[in-house]
Amino acid sequence: MARIDMLVKLFTGFVYVNVILGYVESSYSGVTGYHDAIRRMALFKAAHIIRNGAPQPQSYSTPLVVSRSRVLHVTDYGADPTGRLDSTEALEQAISDAFGSPVNAHLMEGIADLGGTEIHLDGGTYKISRPLRLPKTSGGNFMIHGGSLHASNNFPTDRHLIELWPSSAYLSYEYITLKDLMINSNFRGGGISIINSLRTIIDNCYISHFTTNGILIQDGHETYIRNSFIGQHINIGGDHREKDFSGIGINIMGNDNAVTDVVIFSASIGVMVSGQANVLTGVHCYNKATALGGTGIYVKAPGLTQTRIMNCYFDFTGIVAEDPVQLHITGSFFLGNAFVLIKSLAGVVCGVNIVDNMFSGDYTGVEIVQLEQSNVPFTNIDQVIVDRNNVRGMVLKSTVARGSVWSNGTTWTVDFSRVLLFPNLIKNVQYTLHAGATFPNHMLRNISNNCVTVESNVPVTATLHVSVDQSMVGYI
Repeated sequence: MARIDMLVKLFTGFVYVNVILGYVESSYSGVTGYHDAIRRMALFKAAHIIRNGAPQPQSYSTPLVVSRSRVLHVTDYGADPTGRLDSTEALEQAISDAFGSPVNAHLMEGIADLGGTEIHLDGGTYKISRPLRLPKTSGGNFMIHGGSLHASNNFPTDRHLIELWPSSAYLSYEYITLKDLMINSNFRGGGISIINSLRTIIDNCYISHFTTNGILIQDGHETYIRNSFIGQHINIGGDHREKDFSGIGINIMGNDNAVTDVVIFSASIGVMVSGQANVLTGVHCYNKATALGGTGIYVKAPGLTQTRIMNCYFDFTGIVAEDPVQLHITGSFFLGNAFVLIKSLAGVVCGVNIVDNMFSGDYTGVEIVQLEQSNVPFTNIDQVIVDRNNVRGMVLKSTVARGSVWSNGTTWTVDFSRVLLFPNLIKNVQYTLHAGATFPNHMLRNISNNCVTVESNVPVTATLHVSVDQSMVGYI
């Protein structure tokens, strides 16, 4: 066989030389048979390979590099995608293997880079009887995605189906992504808990049947929740069980987190915020109506709030904020008598903007912004702006107001008590007394009880135009 291969190579070389020589000769004669000769040589070589097989490649000293995929399929570990059998151990083993092969790189100091390793659920539904808790060893750049998790009937009621729960107070997880998951807590505990973790992403998840929290964020930094649906009971509103809804859709007990384009369709509280520097955008809450004791977003960070709520939809359920300091609510729609309640614990409300929102109600006299002062009245009020909101079927409340009154006499009074938010609080007044051809002396006499009174020295027919502002407290 070796002699035959050698002869073939010699013959092929001979043909090639003849082809080149023939091409050179024909180039002078004007005849180009080069391409025909190349085709003949290719046919000859193909015929030899068909008869004798392809020649074996030469062996070199360079070792062959074998790469292993970083996508781990849970079905390869014996997980049951039908959901009939318990798949807890198989899923735990897959996660353990993912954390056991870091690359030679690091994220934050002490956090191993897992190189983009994925746990792929292969579109199956998996029953688990205990939480899928990430290993105690640190890790990041890791994803779980593409399937459904269902809590078994003996799943612990005080835990969550997926838990990022470090064994120490140090940051142990960074850039963990939970994506394209359907999580059914089976009314036994919660859905996802993110504790002391950094830059976590929850994207396109559907979390249901929880009794504690759909998602819990505690400490850590920068968890981003987006494009997800969360509800204790699956419904589309008007559920006869609504008065019994419990639990919290998203419970944020940390700083610098973001919730974007999320629907919370059943829970006692849609979003609970008890940390600072969080932002909520495009959140639709119809979790439990205010009339039934529910709250859309509860801001429970008294004294230092630093929360932004923008472009949200409050569907028969509103916002509660305790002693807010730096709270921004804007561009949102409040339907079905939904309103903003500012609750006094120590009488503090500072740096609050409630502007450019829409309110719609049923004409039963519900105010768009309300004060709850049963503990103590608000006494520390500074830079509170409630303005430029449009209202239909509810009672407008504001910290800025304008009004006019016509009278023939020596006193003119404009009553702002129906529209101003804080009782008996006017700190800035601008007025004009329009008296026609007469030029009386006049002055501001009284601003008590949110009424502005101007008096002239002589009787005159005139119109008083007044602008007042409650937001100027604290300025010299």
